[in-house]
Amino acid sequence: MEYDGPTDWIGETFVSDAGWAHLERLVDLGNRMAGSDGERRAAEATRDALAEHARNARLEEFDIQGWTRGTSAVETPDTTHEGHEVIALPRSPSGEASGALLDLGHGLPEDFEDGAVAFLFRNHVEGGLAPTGSVGTPEAPIGDMPAVGVSKEVGARLARRAADDEVTVRVDCEAGDATSQNVHAELGPDTEERLLVTSHVDAHDIAKGAMDNGAGTAVVVELARALATREADLETRVEFVCFGAEEVGLLGSHHHADRVDPTTVRAVVNNDGVVRGRTLAAYTHGFPALRAAFERVADRFDHPVRVNPELGPHSDHWPYVTHGIPGTHVHAETEGRGRGWGHTAADTLDKLESRDLRESAVLLTALVVDLARADRELPHRDPVDIAADAAEQDLAEGLRVTGDWPETFPPLR
Repeated sequence: MEYDGPTDWIGETFVSDAGWAHLERLVDLGNRMAGSDGERRAAEATRDALAEHARNARLEEFDIQGWTRGTSAVETPDTTHEGHEVIALPRSPSGEASGALLDLGHGLPEDFEDGAVAFLFRNHVEGGLAPTGSVGTPEAPIGDMPAVGVSKEVGARLARRAADDEVTVRVDCEAGDATSQNVHAELGPDTEERLLVTSHVDAHDIAKGAMDNGAGTAVVVELARALATREADLETRVEFVCFGAEEVGLLGSHHHADRVDPTTVRAVVNNDGVVRGRTLAAYTHGFPALRAAFERVADRFDHPVRVNPELGPHSDHWPYVTHGIPGTHVHAETEGRGRGWGHTAADTLDKLESRDLRESAVLLTALVVDLARADRELPHRDPVDIAADAAEQDLAEGLRVTGDWPETFPPLR
């Protein structure tokens, strides 16, 4: 289909450096761990970048459980792994535990019922990269036992050399009160209804967080720039929200979603994992209107978009989806499965290309304008039906075990 709208903004986006410059700014800040000074500086920089294109740019603070990394080690009868080989998982408690080493594969919930005393998370990606990822639950943010991440190679060695041996896991860390913040800004008419365009600012402290999720926040900045040139085409208020503390339990998005009237949120376009590849991909969570919008944009620009209509409960769109709000998780199609370089020290800027950011920004700008049309119907869903989808798609048990089964869903039986 031939593109049937203004085109100046497309060329401007292809030569803009607003998003890429902000991505460089974020990765050069260093540690953006939730609750850290670096996360605060990243939020302030994002606020200032949005203020160049949108109105009412501001920070909204909220309290979180803080956590600061110390040292970690795994000691076997013949070797001690420490330093870059072993890293504590955020919100692991400080302490030491010993027991027989058991290789549980994917570690199904029932595998832990016989009394685990420590947890070792083995990466699936080669390269000597110890992975990170938060433990704990919303009710108990500090986990029950020392928890560490080890590389695929170290994990294989442990499974081969120390199976059934007594192994000691040590974690040194600090936990205390901390503050995070969400970044807000707006464009378009001052309607009560708003369309949220989102990302998260924080990253794990071991990484530069280029892919996860500096690129997502950079895309939001680029979208603000492009949409400012098309503000007259926006028929619904667009609110940009760049969340804090996503990596430790979606805390920023939960903070906002729990305080906003769901009937005033038209839809959520969440950018997390974009720019890792050239082709956009999106979960649309059983909302046919969202899938149709992506298909219109893909057809209009003759550019592929891989749409998955199922649920994806692992980013900042999810707290809104559980309220029945149409939400999409926009990312990029990549080879293989899992996070790839994400959540490791290899999440660096050199793996991304500015071309991919600009192309994604063109498509997503068109998507936002499409979704903001006053005549575009975006029906909400009953959370009961979304809960049924979670059960049908084998997600319910995982959400139950991690303490993430939403309060808006019927209780699990």
